[in-house]
Formats: sequence, C-alpha cells, structure tokens
Amino acid sequence: MKSLCLLFASAFALGLVTAAAPPARAEGIAIGDAAPKADIAMKNVDGKDVTLAGIQGAKGTLVVFTCNHCPWAKAWETRIVDLGNTYRKRGIGVVAINSNDPTAYEEDAFEVMQKRAKERKMGYPYVVDATSDVARAFGASHTPEAYLFDKSGKLVYHGAVDDNAKEPGKVRSRWLRDALDAVVAGKPVPMAETKAMGCSIKYRGES
Repeated sequence: MKSLCLLFASAFALGLVTAAAPPARAEGIAIGDAAPKADIAMKNVDGKDVTLAGIQGAKGTLVVFTCNHCPWAKAWETRIVDLGNTYRKRGIGVVAINSNDPTAYEEDAFEVMQKRAKERKMGYPYVVDATSDVARAFGASHTPEAYLFDKSGKLVYHGAVDDNAKEPGKVRSRWLRDALDAVVAGKPVPMAETKAMGCSIKYRGES
C-alpha cells in the first residue's frame, strides 16, 4: 500500500493525477444530520482531550479529516489552516482530525502532528482519532474531507475545500469558504455537497 501511495504522490507532483478513486462508503452521515461520536475524547497536539461537542462554535462547527503524509492534504493545508484560523474568530468551532494508522505511514504519527501544527500555526485543535471510529461514523474516506455544521448542529456542507488542489491561483469555486460565509451569516449554503478528493483514510485495525 505504501508503494502505491508513493507512486500516487509522484504522479500528483507531475500533475498527472486529478482525482483519487473513492473507496466504498457504506455508512456515514448525510446533509441535515448531526455530528456522530460528539462525546468521544480525542487527544489534541497539546496533550489535552477534545470532543466535537466541546469545540462547537456559536455560529457553527467545521470538522476536517486530514493527515500529514498525503500530497492532497499537503496541497490544501495552507488554505485549510487559513480558513480554520479565520473562521474560528467569526464564531465557527474548528477541529482537524487525523484518523490514519501511523503504522501505515510514520509521517502520520502524533509527534509529527505536533510539529506540523506548530509550523503551520494552527489556531485550533489537531487531534488523533485513535480507533478511526470517528471517521467511520462520519463516513469519511479521504484526506482532506470537510464537514461543516450550522449553529443548530446540522450538517450543511460536506466535501472538498475548492476545485483546484494543485494550483491555488486558478481556483474558481471556493466551496468551503462560501459555505462558511453562509453559515456565519445565517444563510443557506449555496453548494451543500461536493466530491471529496484525496488519499484514502488508512483506518486503524484494518490490514
């Protein structure tokens, strides 16, 4: 599996890859649903436990499944951090979740998460989904994959950050930012769901 991801990373760097093949997604939440596993404690990079219920914002909550090794996650990382840091000041609770098994990729280890959060100046929790059960409950299958809930706790946006991971200057559709603006303003989200693109989540407990 690791060799396949390395091949994918090389293809991504050369501009040969436009989308990752989505793994099967048998379960998960739909638009209008509440966040599952909201009371499950997850270890943050500061060593403290965090729950989804505990980070809810007055205007809404953004949950992003991501990791350290995936070239897609790296490509969108600066934009995700910018959105997280910006909108948490506007009433949005924000959390990034790493559900990957670090035995598959050492770069996804907790110590690397701590370093990455500090280097990127993440002003919000970056936590470990120690069993991958939170990702499974959400139905999350990619890194990165965004879930945005409104102030009532209902899912109003699910999918990708925008339409161009590799070339930020050529982005035409800023789906997540538009959804965040709508939630902050108390308005309907213009595009409720898009196709998440990225590496497959390496769930813990699976061979």
